[in-house]
Amino acid sequence: MNEWIIFLLLFLTPVVSSVPIALAYKSKEWTEKLPYLSVFGIFVSVVMSIYIFLTFPEQQYSYPWIPELGINIVVITDYLSRYMGVVTALIAFFIGIYGLDYMKGDYRPSWYWFFFNLFTASMLLVVYSDNLFLLFVGWEGLGGASWGLIGHWFRDDDDIAYVGREGRKVGPLLMHWPPSFGGWRAISTIRFGDVPMFLAIAAIWTLSPTLNISEMDWGGLFTTIGAAGTIILFLCFLMGLFTKSAQVPFSEWLMTAMTGPTTVSALLHSATMVAAGAFVFLKLTWYIEPWTLHGVPGLETVYTIVLFVGLLSGLYGALSGSGMLERKVLLAASTMSSIGLMFASTAASFWVGHFAVLVGFWYMAVHAFAKASLFLVSGHLIHATHSRFLGGGREFAKKMTPAFVVTIVATTFLVGMPPLTAYWVKSGMDFVMEELHHEFGLLPLALLVVTSLVYSGILAKFLSLNFIKGEKPHHEHTEGGGLMKIGYILMVSVLFVITYLFLFTAGEAHVFEEFVHEGQAEVSIIVGLSILVAYVVGLVKPRISALSKLGTFFSDRMYLPFLNDYIVPKVGFSISDAVQDYGNESIDGFFNTKVIPSFFGNVSTRIRSIQTGYLSRYVNIVLGVVMAILILVAIGGVLL
Repeated sequence: MNEWIIFLLLFLTPVVSSVPIALAYKSKEWTEKLPYLSVFGIFVSVVMSIYIFLTFPEQQYSYPWIPELGINIVVITDYLSRYMGVVTALIAFFIGIYGLDYMKGDYRPSWYWFFFNLFTASMLLVVYSDNLFLLFVGWEGLGGASWGLIGHWFRDDDDIAYVGREGRKVGPLLMHWPPSFGGWRAISTIRFGDVPMFLAIAAIWTLSPTLNISEMDWGGLFTTIGAAGTIILFLCFLMGLFTKSAQVPFSEWLMTAMTGPTTVSALLHSATMVAAGAFVFLKLTWYIEPWTLHGVPGLETVYTIVLFVGLLSGLYGALSGSGMLERKVLLAASTMSSIGLMFASTAASFWVGHFAVLVGFWYMAVHAFAKASLFLVSGHLIHATHSRFLGGGREFAKKMTPAFVVTIVATTFLVGMPPLTAYWVKSGMDFVMEELHHEFGLLPLALLVVTSLVYSGILAKFLSLNFIKGEKPHHEHTEGGGLMKIGYILMVSVLFVITYLFLFTAGEAHVFEEFVHEGQAEVSIIVGLSILVAYVVGLVKPRISALSKLGTFFSDRMYLPFLNDYIVPKVGFSISDAVQDYGNESIDGFFNTKVIPSFFGNVSTRIRSIQTGYLSRYVNIVLGVVMAILILVAIGGVLL
């Protein structure tokens, strides 16, 4: 089959298959049947992505789009794209199956399924695109779809869709956000980063003969623009990645994005949107190969910034999650933490080399399936208890056995305890951070270890307060939800497949062999066992009353929402008022009431003063003009 037919089926089938339900929005009968067609469209993408993975060589495919401007449709089937394409399509499909149950009876299924499928298709475009302009098209599709999905329950008529506790205030700021606000905040924050990112792409377009990531002479480009140019260009580009991946200080939108349906949260946090920023950084680093460009000025500064933004975001997310009691918001904070570690590991490649990029990528894959499983379980628990908050004891766990088991598997496989899935990739991360001691001492490794320990504790708390030591739910509706259970069981099963890849194909695949080797290192074993201890402590003691004030501080996200929603807008409105009150007055005074009118008034007065009516005055003026002309002619003659 022609490769372009494969790509068209991959990108377009999800969107095309969702058009019928979008058009049938007035018919309740059809909107109940057509979601199956939408999910089938995503299934086609799964088949195409697997076909590409198994049969396509690692190469670039190009089709002319606007050849006069050097803009073409260029996709690539390299190592990262082939794996990530399967991950994205498969996760979207499992979530789609879950959504058939979860969204049943919703008041606007047409809106939901159209944007859900557009979300999936946009991420696939980002994953396979090799051209920066085409990548930006997918990038913007993600932004638009996220607005539609996060604010899906725009009526704000049910507290179950809110984020925050009603009545809770920090200063004058009410910490209780509705879905309509969540959608607005997401799109406005992302726009803040997308504009400089677009300008960076435009600058690259001007400076480089190609926009294709794999063909660009990155070293030559950075050398041409110098240290300052490299830093400015990279920081502009990174603004888009940091805002979309919710790195500090742009993380608040991610917390309030939990106002959207749980299926959206699962997709957002595992294989699209939040992961997109980290994936694009991975992809760029893969081709920039910064470990070969140590002589290029400015590049080390850029990668140092990304390293510490990632590590600090990891720590901030883990600490914030330690105080949270909302199911989805706790998971959101932990996602922010994980994405930060992906950025940090990839940035460490500047000093460590190619292996650090693979560490970031495989942590992304493991995290995607584990975190999506936990979000889907969380949605089922909210549905069963009609509460956003952690709650449920052993009796409840017996009634929700599949959810209980999946939570055990997903949390233990994700935190990095030996010998489960994430342990092997976390061991690689330990090695990478340890290798940085020549440049930064033990600070990167210390930040990673503290983050990992807190992270392990908060996921243990999620398990404990939902199924073991939580309060008995006031409301229980544990019947039904068959497709929801199938969705998260399929999702978590993939973690066993990845474990198999790590442990039993190590001899065949050099990458996995390195992970297993690092997993046997002394440091990795000590860190892994410490994580196991932190997990057990979190399980046995999920809440510590003596630390309640500190927990409240963390739960309030260290007052970052106060900075985000109160101080920054206050400063912005103050500047706006100053411009309106003084700027407009100055401009108005200059152009309308003072300078310009005074100028023309003076000119008019001078002209009127000439008009005396005496003939001698006019003769003098004419003679003066003639004399001036003669003088100019004489000067011109001398000069010539």
